[in-house]
Amino acid sequence: MSLSDQTPDSLRRTPFYHFHVALGAKMVPFAGYEMPVQYPAGITAEHNAVRQRAGLFDVSHMGEFIVRGPGAVDFVNHVTTNDVPGLAVGQVHYSAILNDRGTFEDDCLVYRADDHLMMVVNASNMTKDLAHIGKYASRFDCTLTDVSYDTALLALQGPQAKRILAPITDVDLDAIEYYRFVVGQVAGIPDVIVSRTGYTGEDGFELYFPNGAADAMWNALMAGGGVTPCGLGSRDSLRLEMGMALYGNDIDDTVTPLEAGLGWIVKMNKGDFVGRDALVRQKAEGVAKKLVAFSSTERAFPRHGYPVFYQDKPSGVVCSGTMSPTLGIPIGTCYLPIDGAKPGNVLEIEIRGKRVVATVVKPPFYKHGTHL
Repeated sequence: MSLSDQTPDSLRRTPFYHFHVALGAKMVPFAGYEMPVQYPAGITAEHNAVRQRAGLFDVSHMGEFIVRGPGAVDFVNHVTTNDVPGLAVGQVHYSAILNDRGTFEDDCLVYRADDHLMMVVNASNMTKDLAHIGKYASRFDCTLTDVSYDTALLALQGPQAKRILAPITDVDLDAIEYYRFVVGQVAGIPDVIVSRTGYTGEDGFELYFPNGAADAMWNALMAGGGVTPCGLGSRDSLRLEMGMALYGNDIDDTVTPLEAGLGWIVKMNKGDFVGRDALVRQKAEGVAKKLVAFSSTERAFPRHGYPVFYQDKPSGVVCSGTMSPTLGIPIGTCYLPIDGAKPGNVLEIEIRGKRVVATVVKPPFYKHGTHL
């Protein structure tokens, strides 16, 4: 079944679905798609492959919006928090899409090309995001086009990513700095966006190209050997070790960037943007809670949703949590009152009826070969 054949209430399949099934992946529903959560070797093996060698992720479920026209930069600057006019052509930045309450509709990436901008959003929010930012488009001289279902996206991540990609592309990979991109040929496929970005904390590249080139791209990347196909499970554990936020866990429409420790992607002095007034008020009143990272010396698994206590009082739930494959210790995130959001402070997590002691730490848990 092709993407165009599917009804809105059915699960979509990315153009790599047949590869996942052939490799024995465990497929699960995720954001309206059938996606691989893990392959037979398991999440830990995939996680370690990315840290030590290279892993390949199908992230074609992500959403892509193209914005063109004289008002494109001003429009994207208005509906996101970071400084879009400050982006150079060929540069990417991380940003947020807020509502009038100053809370997250989504987090996103913004790409600046010479004649357009591309916004990359989370699959689970794609339809909502398009409707939300579309409300403002008429104020600007621009067009907003959803190309999500026409775009395939693979993420090649790990210390060996450059070595694997170099023989099959005419792009000078050494010349692409972190959070920069170029357009070139990969595996004989023209006009591929080659972006030095990722969600793992390792070096790597994200490749955007038409669905019709999916087989050629996958086969070329796998042909050289040393690449491990990876699913959603290891993607989650890798990003958490880096302290990277996940929408629906660490951030959602109940929290602001100031509470989530993402004030650095909010440029208050750039002029008006959606949510700015609410953030100005929150800054003046003071932030009451903050997202923190924690770890524990106890052999307990802090899962999403487990109750959190600070100074014996309830403080929400674990936002993200796992037993870190790299570190071998429990790690996670949660929101604490602002006076508790300091490294070294102690909190408790209720796991199967027992409270387990954890300590606030400064993220990330892991960084390029160094860790806690």
